[in-house]
Amino acid sequence: MSLLVRVSLLVLLGAFAVGIYWNYDGFDPESVRGATVVITGCSTGIGEEMAHQYARLGAKILITARRENRLKEVVAKAKSLGAQEAHYVAGDMGKAEDCERTIQTAKEKFGRLDYLVLNHVGSSFKSLDFKFNEGKAWGDNPEMDFLDFFVDYLNVNLVSYVRLASLALPLLKESSGHIVVVSTGLGKIPWPNVSSYCSAKFALDGFFSSLRVELMKAQQDVSVTLAVLGYIGTPKVVRNLQNSAEMLNMVAPVDQAAMAIIRGGATRAREIYYPFYTWALPKVGALMPQLTDYISSKVDLAPDN
Repeated sequence: MSLLVRVSLLVLLGAFAVGIYWNYDGFDPESVRGATVVITGCSTGIGEEMAHQYARLGAKILITARRENRLKEVVAKAKSLGAQEAHYVAGDMGKAEDCERTIQTAKEKFGRLDYLVLNHVGSSFKSLDFKFNEGKAWGDNPEMDFLDFFVDYLNVNLVSYVRLASLALPLLKESSGHIVVVSTGLGKIPWPNVSSYCSAKFALDGFFSSLRVELMKAQQDVSVTLAVLGYIGTPKVVRNLQNSAEMLNMVAPVDQAAMAIIRGGATRAREIYYPFYTWALPKVGALMPQLTDYISSKVDLAPDN
């Protein structure tokens, strides 16, 4: 059987499986009504849309981001959409004290926690963050300040996720709750010129997959869902792709991505993939890693955050 035929069969089987999952995942919107939800990274993009979607489902939400003015706007809209409660914590998740304040506020406002949705992304190094998003190769940035950026980037995009989950676990164990981690396809396959980004996303998969089996082994009823996303039409992605009409046509709707994440968390899915191609390439790569290495080396894409 030729390589092309094998890949085609995998894609077709994957499409069939995703179709079955999407139509028969057992999602009950009423299961979210009244649920208490903490969502990070909510000033724009997928985080903001998840806040709106949870609000429409009648949840009680606490959102975080650094920009307080945007959080006030998102909270106001969430209340108008039907959120039973909506609160915010303005803070930098790269700071331990802000992570602690977020979970403590959830405990004080709600008395319990059903969902922890980890979605934030960022860096304190604005100039280097810009260079990183341009797609600079690691070997082209030998300066020590780039290594400082790497440490900071992992703190914001990995360590803070672990910290928030650790702080929230006692509450989640009491409620048989859910941890939802928003990641991307670049946490499943290696990609050139975005080594910091891939490092954080691969590590999220490793840590939270291990946490999942630890909870299973301890017979703790807390689910861990990893959301593997592709190109989503957030303001940042649309801005980055404004000179590439072909790539812009590939982006998936933000509202559908947000709902896919919410459904996956509510149904305690192990992983969710949206759009479909984020499922195909990692699965092909698991069988033929040399093929994904070759594809990655030939395609020039910026990170999808």
